Amino acid sequence: MTSPSQAAAAGAGTPSSSPDGGSGIDGITKATEAESGELTGRSPGQLMWRRFRRDRSGVISAYIVLFFFAIGLLAPVVSWLYGKDPYTRYGQEQPDLLNGFGYPIKPNGGIDGDFWFGIEPILGRDVLTQLVYGIRTSLLLSVAVTLVSVLTGIVLGVAAGYLGGRTDFVVGRITDLLMGFPNQLFFVAFMPIVVALFVDPTDETPTYIRCVAIVLVLWFLGWMTLARILRGAVLSLREREFIEAAKISGASPWRIIRKELLPNLVTPILVQGTYMLPNTVTSIAGLSFLGVGLVEPTPDWGRMFAIGADVYENDFTYMFFPGVSMVIFIVAFNLLGDSVRDAFDPKTNR
Repeated sequence: MTSPSQAAAAGAGTPSSSPDGGSGIDGITKATEAESGELTGRSPGQLMWRRFRRDRSGVISAYIVLFFFAIGLLAPVVSWLYGKDPYTRYGQEQPDLLNGFGYPIKPNGGIDGDFWFGIEPILGRDVLTQLVYGIRTSLLLSVAVTLVSVLTGIVLGVAAGYLGGRTDFVVGRITDLLMGFPNQLFFVAFMPIVVALFVDPTDETPTYIRCVAIVLVLWFLGWMTLARILRGAVLSLREREFIEAAKISGASPWRIIRKELLPNLVTPILVQGTYMLPNTVTSIAGLSFLGVGLVEPTPDWGRMFAIGADVYENDFTYMFFPGVSMVIFIVAFNLLGDSVRDAFDPKTNR
């Protein structure tokens, strides 16, 4: 459609000359393009991305989170470039690193040009590679738990909200029952039971079995909150006009869920997922700290905290690096979740 300014310019007949001697048609064309550019519609995703980019804390948090994931994924590369690994007991191989009590001889936990973050008391392993591989272990397990929990919450929450009736009743009662469990106590009590399902208690448990057990235990009590949020959202959406129109047009329930409901549930799914992952990181670290999660010699954040709690009186530096790194990661991911929520729903105020 021609705007009033374009119509007036077209009705003027012969184009006027521009001050620099060029034709006025070029100026009219540029003005038209500029005006049309201002009126170009943007998708909800584009609007969300623009709002997110204006949130400085969200952008900084995203870079920090990406840095941690990059460090975790590239842990073998970091170890190769650094020239050390998380399993070699350097302090026991080199007698000038640990004293008779097993603590670093050099100050600040043995930090020097060879060991940038110092060495581990008693065993004498390198702290930097222990931390890098520990970040990798914790993040990979947390991503697995979060993905499985989110998928379960989507399936059960959407099914309960859209189908209603008996399905809603059964899913609702299961959700209420599981939400009554004390999470941390359940995690600690059931980890040995789940491990015993795969390995005889008298045999040594492989690391991958412990990883599978951690994922199963944390998933079992990790999907209910998202399922309840999605159920409430679907109950509201299924009465809207576009859902009724899809039903009248003969669309199948699967098509309605896939094409109409899920696109409108992206916001709660992403926001809840960004809150779920850091909580899972702390839960995995807590299990390892209590001795029912990952054990020696697997590098892990929680296991490093357990060692630090035993040696902090004589070597506080060992606890410093894993503690600071976890605090930075958790705070950054929580701020990222707040920014994602605000970007999707600008009406919310922090």
